[in-house]
Amino acid sequence: MLSQDLTRYVNLHRSLGFKFRTQRLLLRNFVAFAEARGDEFMQIRTVLDWAALAPSPAQRRNRLLTARRFALALQAENWRHEIPAADAMGHENFKRRIVHVYRSDEIVRLMDGAAQLPPAGSIRPVMYSTLFGLLAVTGMRISEALALRLEDVTSDGLIIRESKFRKSRLLPLHDSTSQALNRYLAVRLRIGTFDAALFVSASGKAPSYETVAQTFRKLAKSIGLRGGPDRPKPRLHDLRHTMAVRSLELCPCDQKQVSRHILALSTYLGHAHVADTYWYLQTTPTLMRQIADVGEALHQEHAS
Repeated sequence: MLSQDLTRYVNLHRSLGFKFRTQRLLLRNFVAFAEARGDEFMQIRTVLDWAALAPSPAQRRNRLLTARRFALALQAENWRHEIPAADAMGHENFKRRIVHVYRSDEIVRLMDGAAQLPPAGSIRPVMYSTLFGLLAVTGMRISEALALRLEDVTSDGLIIRESKFRKSRLLPLHDSTSQALNRYLAVRLRIGTFDAALFVSASGKAPSYETVAQTFRKLAKSIGLRGGPDRPKPRLHDLRHTMAVRSLELCPCDQKQVSRHILALSTYLGHAHVADTYWYLQTTPTLMRQIADVGEALHQEHAS
């Protein structure tokens, strides 16, 4: 019963355009747990017992809310499905993660380190150096970069197809970025493979996200790329945050120009809403100085 309900629930979300991967895996785990108990309908006690098996408070709450949304959908069809309270695992204490805003020299070290990766003479070092550099200058998601295909490289820029919000967009590239990408393509096109992925490993296949993330962590450690006191270690995704922040730093301190710049940046990053772009912005000494200068000018204007 619950297995059939889950199939319909997953199919509904996918028909609406949601990938629904993580939720599907969680709910499959829950349904197996519930059916092992002999449950035919959602039971509050079963949901709480299953959620409690997660190793952290955040994961327990995520399990609870995922199962609760499933229960809400099922109860609309049959009142016998029970719905657990949203705060049954406590209230969420959300704390924004502090991101690492890369300095220019750190990005150079990262790319130089990638260019030295073994095996020497293979596509692996040039692939990782180009990939990390592209992430740094475009701010694209790593999933978008790994999904790029050879035909997505055009004279107008990179075509990002059906990204996170199932929208395609064009990323214009600076001449220096296009030149670096062309140098990589010269190596890539010599690889004999039927895989049309832009970024491929020595095996001729596109690397997985887990492989890229693991390579990044090892490389960051080997070149001494660490966060400061009470700061988290740099992440691959922080390159995206860095691009957004550095882009704003270069924008003239004019309200109208900043507004236009934020809108353009939001489109370039592939955000569904402009508000999502504000989330990516982190204070830096340059931005704080610009804010102070604008505030001082405004104060003098009103005082005169």
